[in-house]
Amino acid sequence: MNSQILDDCSLICYDFKPCTDYFDQVIGHIEDIVMEKEFQSLQKSFMDKYCDVFEDTDENKLIYMEIFQDYTQIIEDYIEKQLNERMGSFDMDKFAEDLRLKRPNLDGEIFDLLLSLFDFVMFKEMILDFKAEKEGKFNDVQLGIIVTKLTEFDGSFMK
Repeated sequence: MNSQILDDCSLICYDFKPCTDYFDQVIGHIEDIVMEKEFQSLQKSFMDKYCDVFEDTDENKLIYMEIFQDYTQIIEDYIEKQLNERMGSFDMDKFAEDLRLKRPNLDGEIFDLLLSLFDFVMFKEMILDFKAEKEGKFNDVQLGIIVTKLTEFDGSFMK
């Protein structure tokens, strides 16, 4: 009986690990894809084309949803094509479901980009940030930081 329990546990662990590895493998490939010039150019040209349509208000125009759907289709198709070339076979529906399930535990720019494909509010924030940066209105935290050279060191803070 203990052997059966151990066998069942091994199957559970075995089934879980490949799923986790698959998700991590896909994320690794996506990180590579989004860093490439071709993707950067694709996304930038889309944002350039449509950012002026968006306004930073609570009201959403019907055109926003059409633009969001176009963005989702273009970016999703590009990423899916690249993943199929790199991995052999890729299932976007399975990956999208894994992404939604893991969403509360995900953080970082890559996940913001991926979630912007499924979340209109995140997409709108992203395009408005792009617009603000393009117009020179983006508030950069680094602008308020002043770095000065330490001219004298007496070691007193180490005592």
